Amino acid sequence: MENVYLTIVLAPLFGAIVAGLLGGKIGRRGAHSVTIAGVAISAVLSLWVLSRFIWHDQAVFNDTIYTWMVSDGIRFEVGFLVDKLTVLMMATVSFVSLMVHVYTIGYMADDEHNWPHGALTGKNSYQRFFSYISLFTFSMLMLVMSNNFMQLFFGWEAVGLVSYLLIGFWSTRESAIFANLKAFLVNRVGDFGFILGIAAVGMYFNSMDYAEVFARAPEFANTQVALFGGVSLMTLICVLLFIGAMGKSAQVPLHVWLPDSMEGPTPISALIHAATMVTAGVFMVARMSPLYELSETALSFVLIIGATTAFFMGLIGLVQNDIKRVVAYSTLSQLGYMVTALGASAYAAGIFHLMTHAFFKALLFLAAGSVIIALHHKQDISQMGGLRKYMPITWVTALLGSLALIGFPGFSGFFSKDAIIEAVGDSQLFGAGYASILLTIGVFVTALYSFRMYFLVFHGKERMDEHTRHHLHETPWVVTLPLVMLAIPSVFIGWYAIEPLLVNDWFTSGDWRPIVVAHEHDTLHHLREHWHGQAAFIQHGITALPFFLAMTGLGLAAVIWWGVFKWNPRIDGQLQMLGGPVTRILQDKYGFDDFNQRVLAGGARDLGRTLWMTGDRAVIDGAIVNGSAQRVAQMAQWSRHLQTGYLYHYAIAMIVGLVVLLTFFVTL
Repeated sequence: MENVYLTIVLAPLFGAIVAGLLGGKIGRRGAHSVTIAGVAISAVLSLWVLSRFIWHDQAVFNDTIYTWMVSDGIRFEVGFLVDKLTVLMMATVSFVSLMVHVYTIGYMADDEHNWPHGALTGKNSYQRFFSYISLFTFSMLMLVMSNNFMQLFFGWEAVGLVSYLLIGFWSTRESAIFANLKAFLVNRVGDFGFILGIAAVGMYFNSMDYAEVFARAPEFANTQVALFGGVSLMTLICVLLFIGAMGKSAQVPLHVWLPDSMEGPTPISALIHAATMVTAGVFMVARMSPLYELSETALSFVLIIGATTAFFMGLIGLVQNDIKRVVAYSTLSQLGYMVTALGASAYAAGIFHLMTHAFFKALLFLAAGSVIIALHHKQDISQMGGLRKYMPITWVTALLGSLALIGFPGFSGFFSKDAIIEAVGDSQLFGAGYASILLTIGVFVTALYSFRMYFLVFHGKERMDEHTRHHLHETPWVVTLPLVMLAIPSVFIGWYAIEPLLVNDWFTSGDWRPIVVAHEHDTLHHLREHWHGQAAFIQHGITALPFFLAMTGLGLAAVIWWGVFKWNPRIDGQLQMLGGPVTRILQDKYGFDDFNQRVLAGGARDLGRTLWMTGDRAVIDGAIVNGSAQRVAQMAQWSRHLQTGYLYHYAIAMIVGLVVLLTFFVTL
C-alpha cells in the first residue's frame, strides 16, 4: 500500500511540475491534461482506499517514508498515517479538486482578457494556474496524510504559500495584490502560534511523531508551565495550536483575509474555501483530539470562538451584494459550526459537516462562477435576476446547493448541521449555552442570506444591460458537469454517511482510534442511543426549533426577494437603510478591517517611521555616521592650529612637554 499512498501524493505534484516548467512547450491542452490526469489518479486511488476501509477492514498505515534529520534524539521525518480520518479527507479533497480542475478549463478559457495588453505576467497564465491548483492539491494531501508535526507544518505552510499565489493570480490588479498580502500576513499571525505549539510539543515530548505524542499525553495532563502565574501544559499546547487553526480556518478575529481572497479566480475560491485550505484547521484539531481532551479550558476556548464566528459572520452575508462574498461569509459561518463541534468534543460531527460542506459549498462557488461567466464577469447580484430560464442547469444545481446549505430535511447539510446543534446542546462545558443559542439562531440567518442571493440571482425580472441579456446562455459542459457531479453528494451523502460516522463510531472504534473522546465529554451518545434510522432522524428534526427557524428564514426570503421585489425592486436597499446603524456595522464588518488598517497596520507604519526618524536618521546617520565624521573634522580643525610654522611656538611646546614628563616621573 505504500506505493499507492505515494502515488496519491506525487501524481498531483508531477502534474504541477510539468505544467509549471513546461507549460510554454506543451500548451494549454497539455497543461490541463497532465494536471487533471494527476489529480484524477489521486482521486480514484483515494476513493479505492476509502472503499477498502469501509468494506474490507483495511489496516491502518503508519510508517516513515524518509528520514530527513535526527537532532538531539528528535527524528524529523516524512511519513504517512492513513487511517479512517485521513482517508475520508483524502477522498474529499481529491474529488473536489478534480471537479475544480475540470471546471477551470471553462472558467479560464478566456483568461488572456483579464490581463493588460502586452503584460508579461499574462503569458502562459492558463498553464501556470493549472500548475498552482495541482500543487495546492499536493500540499493539502501532504498535510492530511502526515504522521508527524514536522510534515504537518510543511503542508500547513505549503497550502498557505500556494493560496498566496492563487489569490493574487491576477497580479496586475491592485486589489488582488492587497488581498493576497493580507491573507499571507494574517496567516503568519496564526502560524506563529502554531509553530510555538509544535515547539512546546517537541520540548516536552522530545518527539514529532503523532503516535508517540498521543501515547504519552496523559503523563503531562497535570503538568504546569510557569507562565502567567502557572498554566496547564496541555492548555498551552492546545490553545497555541488552535491559534494556527484560527488563521487557516478563518475564525474571529483572524477571519479578515477570507472575504478579500475572492479577488482570485472563482475556481480557487471553491478549492480554498470548500474542501481544502480552510478545513485544514478543523482537521488538525480533530487529529489532535487526544491532546484537546485533556484540557477543558482549550475546548471551551474553541467552542466560544467557533460559535461567535458562526453567528456574527453569517449576519454580514445579509448586506453583501457581491455574489462570491455572500458565499464567502457563508463559508466563515459554516466553519464556525465545524469548530464549535470540535469544542463540544463532537469531532466526528465536525468532520461530517466538513465533508458535506465541501460538496455543497464547492457547488455554490462553482455555480456563482458559472453565473459570472455568463454575465461577462459581473458579480453584483443587484444587477442580475431572471437567470433561471437562461441557465437551467446552473439554476437547479445552485438551488440544491442552497437547500443543502440551510439544512433542508433530507439534504446532506441537514444531517451534519442538526447533529452539531444537538451535540453542542448536550455539552456541559463552559460556553456551551452561549454556543447553542448562537448556532440555533444562525440557522435562520443562513437561510435568509442564502435565499436572498438565490432569488435575486435566478428569479424576478432581468436587471442586467440589454447586451448582456441578449447573450445569456448556459455555460459549457466543462462548467456544468462539475456542478452536476457535486450536486449529487450535496443531496445524498448525508443520508448514507451519518450512520457509520456518528452512530457506529467509525472514528472511535478499533485498535487505532483516529479520534479520542473522553467519556465525560461524549456529546454524541444521545444520537447513538436514540438512533432509529435516517427517516426517524428527519422526522425528529422537523419537529425541532432549528427546522422552524430555517423554514422561517427561507419563507421570509421568498416573501421579500421574490414576492415584494417584483413590484418594489428597491426593497433590498430600503431594508438596509431601515437597518440604520446595524446595517452600517455589518457593512463595516464590525470594524475589524478598519481596526487592522488603522491600528495594527497604521501603528506598525508609525512605529517604523518613528524608529526611522529617531533610530536611523538621528542616532545611526546623525550621531554615529555623520556625527563621527563631524567630530573628526572638528578635531582636525582644532589640531591644525598647532602647526603655526613659528620656531618659538615649537620650543615652548617642547619645554611644556618636558615639564609634564618630568612631573609625571617625579610623582611616580
